[in-house]
Amino acid sequence: MKEALNKFTNKNWLIWGGFLLLLVFLIMNRQIITLLVNQDIEATQDFLDDNMLHAVVFMLVIMILQNSFTVFPLLLVISINITLFGFINGFLWSWISSIIAAIAVFYSVRYLFQERLIEKFKPELLKKIDANGFSYVFQARVFPLVPTSLVNILGGLSTVRIWPFILATTIGNFLFFFALALIPAGLLSEELDEALIWGGLIGAILAYYLFKLVRKKRKQPK
Repeated sequence: MKEALNKFTNKNWLIWGGFLLLLVFLIMNRQIITLLVNQDIEATQDFLDDNMLHAVVFMLVIMILQNSFTVFPLLLVISINITLFGFINGFLWSWISSIIAAIAVFYSVRYLFQERLIEKFKPELLKKIDANGFSYVFQARVFPLVPTSLVNILGGLSTVRIWPFILATTIGNFLFFFALALIPAGLLSEELDEALIWGGLIGAILAYYLFKLVRKKRKQPK
């Protein structure tokens, strides 16, 4: 009983401590947050250009927020990273920070918020995710209409192991983020954006299933 009480108390301290740090961060960066909410990329760049270390840390926290609550559009976050750090570095930092953010949310949900959140989702949905862990995460990452925060939360609530979650997130986010990064980089025309992105994502999914089919056939006894 005493151990359970201590565990509950420690968990609450972690939750409230995290919320307090987030509140301090939002207060200290309220001007930039306002620019982000208004989706003013140029003004955000001007504000962060003077201190690149601050920019790196700030964009990491923003990515964590995006992976937790989908407060800011993912395209906006990637666009600001590319504007600040250039196409290659901006894309890579968006991709790497998204993996860090996904892992942080995954563990937070699994060990801190699972009891509070699990009742909000149907058990049948979680069972499907349990049975198709890697496939579910990968497909959800490359499908544009599935919020990143929802993928992380469902992953944390399910019994999906961390390494398949990280691997699927790494591959899926690389494909999807690269497609999104081409838009602010100006490499796609407005008329071809949607067609090329959807074509690339569908091609990636088909390639994944082809790989899965070949792997399954190789495992079958001759």
